Amino acid sequence: MIDIKVLAAELLNKQNPEIDVPTFLGMLEIPTNPEMGDLALACFRFSKQLRKSPPEIAKEFAEKTTVEGLFSRIEAVGGYLNFFVDHVQYSKSVLDSISNEGEKFGSSNVGEGRTICIDYSAPNIAKPFHVGHLFTTVIGNALYRTYKFFGYNVVGINHLGDWGTQFGKLIVAYKHWGDKEKVTASKVSELVALYVKFHEEAEKDDSLNDEARAWFVKLEEGDTEAKELWQWFVELSLVEFKKVYAMLDIEFDSYNGESFYNDKMTPIIDELKEKRLLIESEGAMIVDLEEFNMPPCLLLKKDGSTLYATRDIAAGFYRKANYGFDKCLYVMGASQSLHFKQWTKVVELMGYEWSNDCVHVPFGMVSIGGKKLATRSGVVVLLEDLFNEAISRTLEIICEKSPDMAQKEETARQIGIGAIVFGYLSSNRIKDISFSWDDALNFDGETGPYVQYAHARTCSLLATAGEGHLNRFDPEKISSVEEFQLIKLLSRFGETIQISLNELEPSIITRYLVDVAQAFNRFYHEHKILVDDLELMDSRLAIVNATRIVLRNGLNLIGLKAPNRV
Repeated sequence: MIDIKVLAAELLNKQNPEIDVPTFLGMLEIPTNPEMGDLALACFRFSKQLRKSPPEIAKEFAEKTTVEGLFSRIEAVGGYLNFFVDHVQYSKSVLDSISNEGEKFGSSNVGEGRTICIDYSAPNIAKPFHVGHLFTTVIGNALYRTYKFFGYNVVGINHLGDWGTQFGKLIVAYKHWGDKEKVTASKVSELVALYVKFHEEAEKDDSLNDEARAWFVKLEEGDTEAKELWQWFVELSLVEFKKVYAMLDIEFDSYNGESFYNDKMTPIIDELKEKRLLIESEGAMIVDLEEFNMPPCLLLKKDGSTLYATRDIAAGFYRKANYGFDKCLYVMGASQSLHFKQWTKVVELMGYEWSNDCVHVPFGMVSIGGKKLATRSGVVVLLEDLFNEAISRTLEIICEKSPDMAQKEETARQIGIGAIVFGYLSSNRIKDISFSWDDALNFDGETGPYVQYAHARTCSLLATAGEGHLNRFDPEKISSVEEFQLIKLLSRFGETIQISLNELEPSIITRYLVDVAQAFNRFYHEHKILVDDLELMDSRLAIVNATRIVLRNGLNLIGLKAPNRV
């Protein structure tokens, strides 16, 4: 599709070759007031370079720039150069592109031949999959889908928390108080109960902690009983996790967790020693990062066992060797920032430039009533419980308002889960969230159901009109402000996706979809669509169909379904 920003930048560069196209392109903006044009160039930045006032520059640009293509006129107003497009030509160009490209509209092949790894979700084995994990899961999924849409080869990695001293504690708890039938039946909930029981008893008997450490050492050394119990815990947990992923329609390309790297750390430790980066400190082995204003990166404990940083470095080497990534994104909480800087700095000191291609995608903290989520104290809300409650409430509404609707349960699932996901993605990812049931299940206002309902309305209009009316429109019939503002907004879908990827910020797409839904509803309420004038109806239906395509494509990028009826 023709990009009017590119056209304007090229026109300006033609008459002002001393300023390149990318500079013009980066400065062109869409005015909030349509009376100020469809595009505007603020000329203040050029004053120093051209030694003229902004109004003089704007006037000179207007006089020198030839009006051609999709533009109808160019005007200088104060220090701004305003571009106005020919509404008829532009509307035809946009609507034709959207109709012809369909589900590919907004996509790009810019990522062709490039690989992006995304490390996200990563719940801990034998612990509940709760609302605190939803941020990383839905942000990572949105980035995964968006990079795919732009032609990248994307590898989704679920770096499971399946190793560490907590498994020594769980083995001890199971051997002391566990019941195989109860664990098999209740899975993670019973494992959590055993984990909590261990900590309660360990406060009274500290020898249990020594016993737990001993069992974890056995696990690291490959003890048969320890490995069998650990593997059982992993399998039980994955059954529970995958139920939630199925509800979210998420699949991963790799479930390689921390344990996968157990046999891949020794070569790295040896290389660190060879390069004299690893030094002893109070019996432990560290890499000193004081000159970089960071605490030391601890890689081996006194007893020789490894840590998160050791395994993250090993994972980085494995991913680079096996996937050849151009970038590896780590969707982790903002609290992990120092840890991330430490281990990537170690890789850099080892002489590997790809450390700069490892990118932390931080997000805010999730709390409940101001309290930090904690499995031991029971301050958690399980994701499966949250989704089921959202589905149940949605189904009640549907049964009340549309009792004859087909597939009510599936629609309730799409809208209920969509409301939760959209809520998490509606604000900047770095913003903290204080979870409340009322907020999570609020379907009013600028929400996922609001956008899904707009999509359903487009489907209803098109179904009522019949397929014979599509792709048969006269752009001369498109004359109102509401129609043209919606068309302009639809044209910006691809640009919005690019900005979202540049900033690794899915909420940019989410907010855009709300804007599209609002613009569509203004158009819908101001102009009757199914009218007797067939040419007018066909032209308005072309706008409806374009809106349907953009909403569906956009909802898919952030992991939401687009119901045809609500």
